[in-house]
Amino acid sequence: MSEKPELTGSSGSAGSSGESGAAGEKFQNPVAGFGVTFKAMFKKRLTEQYPETPKVTAPRFHGRHQLNRHPDGLEKCVGCELCAWACPADAIYVEGADNTEEERYSPGERYGRVYQINYARCILCGLCIEACPTRALTMTNEFELANTTRESLIYTKDELLAGLEEGMVDSPHAIFPGMDEQDYYRGLVTEAAPGTVQQPALSKGRTETGASVVITPDGKAHEDEGAGA
Repeated sequence: MSEKPELTGSSGSAGSSGESGAAGEKFQNPVAGFGVTFKAMFKKRLTEQYPETPKVTAPRFHGRHQLNRHPDGLEKCVGCELCAWACPADAIYVEGADNTEEERYSPGERYGRVYQINYARCILCGLCIEACPTRALTMTNEFELANTTRESLIYTKDELLAGLEEGMVDSPHAIFPGMDEQDYYRGLVTEAAPGTVQQPALSKGRTETGASVVITPDGKAHEDEGAGA
């Protein structure tokens, strides 16, 4: 029967060195972690005080849309629906109508009677801006579009239309005397004509049956019969 070999001193010393190495790692790991924290204490802070301090966006940032006006207050949108056709997300609904001398919203023959953008679908790509032939639609730097309901993400024409500036009269109103649509786009009209008054908005946002057109969250247009009653 063979005898078991005796353990030599070399194996014992190897075990001792392994234990000391493990103990060294246990000590070094926390020190290394605290070292990272200590170095970070002297770095420039990256915290942004938002929303207390508004975020500054890039000059060409793609934010909420805006329907622009001519310098006299008439609308640039002619209701051509090219923006709706260009939208890859099917987020825009436009319904055009004819201007009349008693109720004029734009210098040309037609205007956008109903204009809605569903921001639950919009991807802010800007293709609608490129498609607009009159520069009626542009994008602002406003990016705070979050809301609590899907219905609130559907912006109507009243919400998208630009505000009035000095020298403007809110539409509808008569065209500048002696000017036509081409003169407006040549920049010959710089303000509303003296004595310009707002006309009664008899058909604003209405269908032929007198009902308002709304877009439901599924993206379909429906008549709001209750509003027209």
